[in-house]
Amino acid sequence: MKQLEFLFDYGSPFSYLADTQLPALAARTGAQVIYTPILLGAVLKATGNSSPIAVPAKGKYMRVELKRWAHRYGVPDLVNPFFPINTMALMRGAVASQQLGLFDRYHPLIFNAFWAKGLNLGDSAIFTGVLEAGGLPAAEILRASETHEVKDRLRRNTDDAVARGMFGAPAFFVGDEMFWGNDRLDWVEAALARL
Repeated sequence: MKQLEFLFDYGSPFSYLADTQLPALAARTGAQVIYTPILLGAVLKATGNSSPIAVPAKGKYMRVELKRWAHRYGVPDLVNPFFPINTMALMRGAVASQQLGLFDRYHPLIFNAFWAKGLNLGDSAIFTGVLEAGGLPAAEILRASETHEVKDRLRRNTDDAVARGMFGAPAFFVGDEMFWGNDRLDWVEAALARL
């Protein structure tokens, strides 16, 4: 089966935008999407990169671009007054939910809460409340998130991503070929078509 690996961080608005397009892309191409949680902050630090929000002019332009992409994709405007946040707990939760067989429910819930609803998921009480309201076992996910196994897996995902050339999110791999950014999905689809 064709595989598309999606490397993402919930704190990346462009990862959210790309994620909204993946189900249709997978249906068109017959590809299986492999979701790989990473820590974008660690990727940026390891590669000497920085968030566009750190540069005032880029941050201002990024807000314009987010609005344009949201309109193109037919999704609500991305507005989160708490952005950026430390996403460590969210990303550990992603790895834990994968191990617990809950990722298919966890993943859309977190992206939606952060980018469509604009919630402060950096607040542990709000994060827990989102999980509970979504019918997920919050205590179990949070407990698993603190295990060495989950922490090590997220660290390995991140280190491996940097070693493979990742410098920002989202990134996609079709085989060994990397594509960066939600605006490269046409190229991703073409690469899948060549398989």
